[in-house]
Amino acid sequence: MDSEKKNYYEVLEIEPFSTPAQIEQAYIRARNAYSGDSVALYSLMTKDECDAILGFIEEAYSVIGFPEKRREYDRLRGFNQSGFPSNADAKPLHTVHSLDSRPKDSVQYEDFGSNLIEAKVSKISAQKKFGLDFEENVEIENRIRDCSEWTGKFLKEIREYKQVTIERMAEMTRISKTHITAMENEDIPKLPVDVYVRGYVYQYAKVLKLNPEAVAQSFILYFKKLKSQK
Repeated sequence: MDSEKKNYYEVLEIEPFSTPAQIEQAYIRARNAYSGDSVALYSLMTKDECDAILGFIEEAYSVIGFPEKRREYDRLRGFNQSGFPSNADAKPLHTVHSLDSRPKDSVQYEDFGSNLIEAKVSKISAQKKFGLDFEENVEIENRIRDCSEWTGKFLKEIREYKQVTIERMAEMTRISKTHITAMENEDIPKLPVDVYVRGYVYQYAKVLKLNPEAVAQSFILYFKKLKSQK
């Protein structure tokens, strides 16, 4: 992600006029979603993939989570010209550090504790959860093997072929049904920043027992091509 093109609000999936409290919540949600012990990512994403996304999340919060840095960032990006709210001057809710080092009895920690994803599951349970049961179709399998450009339409076809409903896909990946549908329909306005889309496709592909790295890389190139045509 080019530093000049980074939009830290998009990285945290919030609006530029978000309050400090909303930024805090978004930061915690994002960290929880890509933490190494998240059930949503268990057996789905590599540590390197998670670390790369977490790096963007930490970088974003280290800027917009602090009033002075945020004001300068907004000034450079032109957000103040859109009537940025005065509550941006409020003090940050905490410094950037690992969530594990935060006081367990803090109000903020308790408020968002329900969002923490329990990760105490056995490997056998995970394998059962992500198992697929479908009748193999040679023609489709050959198309999967020979595919050189992964599109939302073809991913949807494979999902339906492998009898994975959108509801089950959402449950296994913790990707919203709205984002799954938008990804399959290539509905760009309804999808988040590229780094998240790549993470979503990686998880989606791994659930379907595809090569997640190859699929994610191909899809994001296709996704960028579609955006350039808009």
